[in-house]
Amino acid sequence: MESYLSSIIKQFQYYKQLGDKTFEQLSFEDLQNDISKDANSIAIITKHLAGNMLSRWTNFLSEDGEKDWRRRDLEFIDTYTSREELVMHWEKGWQCLFDAIASLHVTDLNKIIYIRNQGHTVVEGINRQLAHYAYHVGQIVFLGKVLRGVNWQSLSIPKGGSTTYNDEKFSKEKKRQHFTDDL
Repeated sequence: MESYLSSIIKQFQYYKQLGDKTFEQLSFEDLQNDISKDANSIAIITKHLAGNMLSRWTNFLSEDGEKDWRRRDLEFIDTYTSREELVMHWEKGWQCLFDAIASLHVTDLNKIIYIRNQGHTVVEGINRQLAHYAYHVGQIVFLGKVLRGVNWQSLSIPKGGSTTYNDEKFSKEKKRQHFTDDL
């Protein structure tokens, strides 16, 4: 289970990195662009993710993950006044998550935690949040691609690049590693 903890940190770092690299390609106006009626902009998705992270990971072993101070509905109103403010909130959410996971010991993984009074083992809670964050980071990346169009710099294997990528991977010796170790 030690490997689970190190692996899960790498997984969360990977999704954070995808968001970071998307932000780097966009202007503040792009981040605020809600491309259609009732769509969420990247800024709103970011605000929601950070709010969720702060709620879920603050004192998560001893308090319900849905904090009474969280105002989830307000997360869907863009109030950011600058790119720096958006990035600061994003970083604060991720830092809360990484601090919480770094504090875990293998003996904590089967403890029961609660999210809206629903009990989960710590592993189940972590997996639930990983899936939730991957879902929203995927939205962020997709919106970034739409907004940048032909100017988008791929964050994975670019179209038409699979053969070159695979040739490079298969030219190396087999070894155990996390897929993000080469990123």
